[in-house]
Amino acid sequence: MPEMPEVEALAGFLRERTVGHAITTARVAAIAALKTFDPPLQAVERRDIIGVRRHGKFLDLEVGATGAAAGDDALHLVFHLARAGWLRWYDVLPKTVLRPGRSPIALRVGLDDGSGFDLTEAGTKKSLAVYVVRDPVEVPGIARLGPDPMTDDFTLERFAEVLDGRRTRIKGLLRDQAVLAGIGNAYSDEILHAAKMSPYKIAATLDEGEVERLYDAMRGTLGEALAAASGKPAAELKDAKRRHLRVHGRTGETCPVCGDTIRQVEFHDSTFQYCPTCQTGGTPLADRVRSRLVK
Repeated sequence: MPEMPEVEALAGFLRERTVGHAITTARVAAIAALKTFDPPLQAVERRDIIGVRRHGKFLDLEVGATGAAAGDDALHLVFHLARAGWLRWYDVLPKTVLRPGRSPIALRVGLDDGSGFDLTEAGTKKSLAVYVVRDPVEVPGIARLGPDPMTDDFTLERFAEVLDGRRTRIKGLLRDQAVLAGIGNAYSDEILHAAKMSPYKIAATLDEGEVERLYDAMRGTLGEALAAASGKPAAELKDAKRRHLRVHGRTGETCPVCGDTIRQVEFHDSTFQYCPTCQTGGTPLADRVRSRLVK
């Protein structure tokens, strides 16, 4: 799943290539992906892209009124790539006709210079979402977002306030978009490994030193990932992310810090990875699929 660093890089990639160009065509190939009907998708056509922003894991193309749409207020073409979605850029957009249900393409957007992009989604579970709204906060997922943990005003004190009193495992809390915007399964694994902290530790039980250690690990891990992704074309971001990860997706490999074997906990619809020596005092965590016991 694309997370904050990759989505921020995609925002920069699109900003460089689309701002100042008009959308000539916007066509949805996966009807279920389009979550709004007013304004219609075609309302973004014949409008200039005037900005590209990220909200958590959402991408937001702001389009201004031009030509036949002059006099209208700006609109926002917002999309969330979900677990298996991605953006495929073309310097010359294919002229093939989109056939609903016949390809992984969910949305195609063409620009006035002949370039454009597809939003694609692999697999059978389709969760990619597209919205056309007058204000980004009309998108329910954006309206629910918590603070962005990489903004200048997200201080250690604010982080401590976020954790205070929460009887939630820290792994789940880091992934909760209503608590912190932009962190997903992969980077929460990386942050907890860097902080030398068990994924099952309860947020409210962290002392001041642990809160500071987790905060520094979060800012450091995300900062490094943002720097590594910055400037990369969309086609290279997935592989760049995989190369950068130390524990996530590396079950059975050697921990680069201590040399122990990286372990996995499997849930019904997801997995996470951790190092027992670095994070749990050498004790393997119980696997929820095989045991009801959680250590």
